[in-house]
Amino acid sequence: MIDYKKLGFKCGLEFHQQLETHKLFCNCPSIVHDDNPSINFKRKLRAVAGETGEVDLAAAFEQNKDKVFTYESCPTSSCMVEFDEEPPHEVNSEALDIVLEVALLLNCKIVDQIHFMRKTVVDGSNVSGFQRTAMVGIDGFVETSKGKVKISSVCLEEEAAKKVEDHYRLDRLGVALVEIATDPDIKDADHAKEAASIIGMILRSTGKVKRGIGTIRQDVNVSIKGKERVEVKGFQDLRSIPVVIDNEIMRQQSLSKSVPEVRKAEPDGSTTFFSFNR
Repeated sequence: MIDYKKLGFKCGLEFHQQLETHKLFCNCPSIVHDDNPSINFKRKLRAVAGETGEVDLAAAFEQNKDKVFTYESCPTSSCMVEFDEEPPHEVNSEALDIVLEVALLLNCKIVDQIHFMRKTVVDGSNVSGFQRTAMVGIDGFVETSKGKVKISSVCLEEEAAKKVEDHYRLDRLGVALVEIATDPDIKDADHAKEAASIIGMILRSTGKVKRGIGTIRQDVNVSIKGKERVEVKGFQDLRSIPVVIDNEIMRQQSLSKSVPEVRKAEPDGSTTFFSFNR
């Protein structure tokens, strides 16, 4: 039996849920399919100064690799916006309404003004080199059997392109997502499963989110006293959350020295180093 309190257990959850609507910054349908692509093109990442006048170090590092990214697309599910050959259109108002509804259901305070921020992306998963994200709600909560779990933020953002072998497919790029992040209020492994189940139920209650494998990503951030935070990705089945968390705690206990890292939840309940090229 794990004594979570004695271990200084801390845990928070993150959700990325695709919305049942067209893409966020164009009118293309948000359909992921396996049709043979009819459009192929290539890009190189170029680092430029942001509004602070400084160049992102990670972007500059990647630019120096002189790597070429290959993209493929079908005209039925992507357009010049995804190709970064045309400015983004007006934000999808239906997607914004859905995220506002989710934020209110999570008891969040809605921000006075919604601004889209650009987060630098250096792995090639976005043709433009950045991801657009907007904060919509803050300071919410959900009620659980072990007290409130605070919701730190609810955001509206665009999905990344899907990597297939050594290239990217653009049918998924730009699909509207709601991103939900909790505070580290989770008391134990079973509590994490309960909180995730409640938040998932709230999302489904809107009737406006996609269903099925790959339409939602649930990440768990875990740490114990004296060890660094580890982000575990790849949960598709809520039933696996308690097992993976307990195994991750035992793994961290066995380490003489820990570092912040991202790991992937495996079917057997273990975690492995997460490669962003998967």
